[in-house]
Amino acid sequence: MSNSPLVNHTNISPNSTNPRRDKIRKITIHHVAGNLSVERVGEIFKPSSRRASSNYGVDNRGRVGMYVEEKNRAWTSSSAANDNQAVTIEVANSGGAPNWPVSDVALEKTVELCVDICKRNGIEKLNFTGDERGNLTMHKWFAATNCPGPYLESKFPYIADEVNKRLSGPATKPPNGNVLYRVQTGAFSNRANADALAARVEAAGFDTYMVKVDGLYKVQVGAYSNKSNAESQARKLKSKGFDTFITTQSGEPVSPGSSAATIKKGSRVKVRNGAKTYTGGNLASFVYARVYDVQHISGDRVVISSNGQVTAAMKKNDLILQ
Repeated sequence: MSNSPLVNHTNISPNSTNPRRDKIRKITIHHVAGNLSVERVGEIFKPSSRRASSNYGVDNRGRVGMYVEEKNRAWTSSSAANDNQAVTIEVANSGGAPNWPVSDVALEKTVELCVDICKRNGIEKLNFTGDERGNLTMHKWFAATNCPGPYLESKFPYIADEVNKRLSGPATKPPNGNVLYRVQTGAFSNRANADALAARVEAAGFDTYMVKVDGLYKVQVGAYSNKSNAESQARKLKSKGFDTFITTQSGEPVSPGSSAATIKKGSRVKVRNGAKTYTGGNLASFVYARVYDVQHISGDRVVISSNGQVTAAMKKNDLILQ
């Protein structure tokens, strides 16, 4: 059983039943009840005392977090029967009560994630019946809660329809059939160069992602149904010194750090912005700006050093080859 290649951030929670006891047949979509990044959601699910988790999370910038692998049951819906059959997704809100809206970007990424889950698990159609009989379910049916909130709940028929369109045909369509406008900052044939630019964009305070189109690694920021919002983001990036243009190409998602396989002892690397230590500890802000030497590698554990002094042990996928 595989996990989604759309994942941008991984922080595995201890709050799960391993392995799940049933075949994956359903998807359950929740709301976070706050505008939280996928990193923050991972930190919330990290303590065992929390007694809660989800398989995935989606934030308002379209980034995907994984907290429980699909082979395991996340503790999400207050129902063991549902959670053992469902891949569960927590979606961040762009506003608060009473409507609890989500952004167009988060909604589109949720649809993309649902399509991916269905394809990999042999779910031919997503059925929203308005009750537990369907395979697109919501938290409020299993517990005294208003989750997923009025706005996201109203989008369940749309989500099911959009997922099924994409499952039945080669074309993928963004929300309401409209084009999504993405701000692109660079395109490279060399993955390491794309990683380096992505790191600089993130260090400047922008969340970014990478897609592969026609053999090129393209660094993009955001996906907007309104072109003026994309133009506004492009101006912000330009003010920080980045070249930009607006494109409607999404391409094939590239998982972060896939070039890390080329990292070896003696390599020069930078730490991916926002990364934690191998054991989940925080790093000082200056760490992300410096270049380090790879001192030792054991599996995905990499010890980095500066001037001969050990700095930290890191996960290989959190390092960028220089």
